[in-house]
Amino acid sequence: MSPISAQNWKQVEDYLRRDDRCILPIGSTEQHAFLSLSTDTVLAEKIAQDAAEEEGVPVFPVLPYGITPGFMAYPGTVTLKTETLTRVVAEILGSLAHHGFRRIMIVNGHGGNRALEETLSDFLSRHP
Repeated sequence: MSPISAQNWKQVEDYLRRDDRCILPIGSTEQHAFLSLSTDTVLAEKIAQDAAEEEGVPVFPVLPYGITPGFMAYPGTVTLKTETLTRVVAEILGSLAHHGFRRIMIVNGHGGNRALEETLSDFLSRHP
Protein backbone atom coordinates (compact mmCIF):
# COMPACT_ATOMS: atom_id res chain seq x y z
CA MET A 1 0.00 0.00 0.00
CA SER A 2 2.92 2.39 0.20
CA PRO A 3 3.14 5.20 -0.77
CA ILE A 4 -0.19 6.56 0.37
CA SER A 5 -0.04 9.33 -2.23
CA ALA A 6 -1.09 6.73 -4.80
CA GLN A 7 -4.19 5.74 -2.80
CA ASN A 8 -7.64 7.28 -2.56
CA TRP A 9 -9.61 7.72 0.66
CA LYS A 10 -11.66 4.53 0.18
CA GLN A 11 -8.50 2.45 -0.11
CA VAL A 12 -7.20 3.99 3.12
CA GLU A 13 -10.55 3.35 4.79
CA ASP A 14 -10.38 -0.31 3.72
CA TYR A 15 -6.81 -0.59 5.00
CA LEU A 16 -7.81 0.85 8.40
CA ARG A 17 -10.39 -1.92 8.82
CA ARG A 18 -7.55 -4.45 9.08
CA ASP A 19 -4.52 -2.49 10.28
CA ASP A 20 -3.70 0.73 12.15
CA ARG A 21 -0.05 1.26 11.21
CA CYS A 22 1.51 3.97 9.08
CA ILE A 23 4.83 5.70 8.60
CA LEU A 24 5.55 9.44 8.53
CA PRO A 25 9.00 10.35 7.21
CA ILE A 26 10.45 13.73 8.19
CA GLY A 27 13.46 15.25 6.45
CA SER A 28 15.13 18.58 5.97
CA THR A 29 16.21 20.87 3.15
CA GLU A 30 19.77 21.97 3.81
CA GLN A 31 23.29 21.91 2.50
CA HIS A 32 25.12 18.59 2.40
CA ALA A 33 28.44 19.63 0.88
CA PHE A 34 28.13 18.62 -2.79
CA LEU A 35 25.10 16.39 -2.29
CA SER A 36 21.49 17.37 -2.89
CA LEU A 37 19.76 19.84 -0.58
CA SER A 38 17.15 17.10 -0.15
CA THR A 39 19.53 14.41 1.11
CA ASP A 40 17.80 14.11 4.51
CA THR A 41 14.38 14.04 2.86
CA VAL A 42 15.31 11.46 0.23
CA LEU A 43 16.91 9.15 2.79
CA ALA A 44 14.01 9.38 5.27
CA GLU A 45 11.52 8.59 2.51
CA LYS A 46 13.58 5.67 1.17
CA ILE A 47 14.03 4.13 4.63
CA ALA A 48 10.29 4.52 5.30
CA GLN A 49 9.33 2.91 2.00
CA ASP A 50 11.76 0.04 2.46
CA ALA A 51 10.49 -0.59 6.00
CA ALA A 52 6.87 -0.55 4.85
CA GLU A 53 7.18 -2.62 1.71
CA GLU A 54 6.96 -6.16 3.06
CA GLU A 55 4.03 -5.45 5.38
CA GLY A 56 2.16 -3.11 3.02
CA VAL A 57 2.10 -0.30 5.57
CA PRO A 58 1.19 3.08 4.10
CA VAL A 59 3.88 5.73 3.96
CA PHE A 60 2.66 9.31 4.13
CA PRO A 61 4.37 12.00 2.05
CA VAL A 62 7.67 13.05 3.55
CA LEU A 63 7.75 16.37 5.40
CA PRO A 64 10.68 18.05 3.59
CA TYR A 65 11.49 20.81 6.08
CA GLY A 66 13.11 20.70 9.47
CA ILE A 67 15.06 22.66 12.03
CA THR A 68 18.34 23.71 10.46
CA PRO A 69 19.21 27.33 11.34
CA GLY A 70 22.94 26.58 11.48
CA PHE A 71 23.11 26.13 7.72
CA MET A 72 21.28 29.29 6.64
CA ALA A 73 24.54 30.67 5.26
CA TYR A 74 24.16 28.14 2.43
CA PRO A 75 21.71 29.14 -0.33
CA GLY A 76 18.77 26.79 -0.67
CA THR A 77 18.64 25.83 2.99
CA VAL A 78 15.13 26.17 4.43
CA THR A 79 14.62 26.14 8.19
CA LEU A 80 11.61 26.13 10.44
CA LYS A 81 11.41 27.39 13.99
CA THR A 82 11.15 24.62 16.57
CA GLU A 83 7.64 25.77 17.48
CA THR A 84 6.56 25.65 13.83
CA LEU A 85 7.81 22.14 13.17
CA THR A 86 6.46 20.76 16.45
CA ARG A 87 3.06 22.27 15.78
CA VAL A 88 2.93 20.92 12.23
CA VAL A 89 3.96 17.43 13.36
CA ALA A 90 1.50 17.50 16.27
CA GLU A 91 -1.32 18.43 13.89
CA ILE A 92 -0.32 15.73 11.41
CA LEU A 93 -0.28 13.14 14.20
CA GLY A 94 -3.65 14.38 15.41
CA SER A 95 -5.09 13.97 11.92
CA LEU A 96 -3.70 10.46 11.59
CA ALA A 97 -5.06 9.48 15.01
CA HIS A 98 -8.45 10.96 14.15
CA HIS A 99 -8.73 8.61 11.18
CA GLY A 100 -7.73 5.55 13.18
CA PHE A 101 -3.99 5.23 12.80
CA ARG A 102 -2.76 4.09 16.21
CA ARG A 103 0.74 2.84 15.48
CA ILE A 104 2.60 5.61 13.74
CA MET A 105 6.28 5.23 12.99
CA ILE A 106 8.22 8.41 12.43
CA VAL A 107 11.37 8.14 10.35
CA ASN A 108 13.51 11.17 11.13
CA GLY A 109 16.16 11.92 8.54
CA HIS A 110 17.68 14.98 10.23
CA GLY A 111 19.40 15.30 13.59
CA GLY A 112 18.14 18.84 14.12
CA ASN A 113 14.59 17.50 14.26
CA ARG A 114 15.31 15.81 17.60
CA ALA A 115 13.50 18.78 19.13
CA LEU A 116 10.35 16.83 18.25
CA GLU A 117 10.96 14.38 21.09
CA GLU A 118 8.93 16.44 23.60
CA THR A 119 6.04 16.78 21.14
CA LEU A 120 6.09 13.04 20.51
CA SER A 121 6.15 12.26 24.23
CA ASP A 122 3.18 14.55 24.74
CA PHE A 123 1.29 12.92 21.87
CA LEU A 124 2.01 9.44 23.23
CA SER A 125 0.76 10.39 26.69
CA ARG A 126 -2.56 11.46 25.14
CA HIS A 127 -2.76 8.53 22.65
CA PRO A 128 -1.51 5.37 24.36
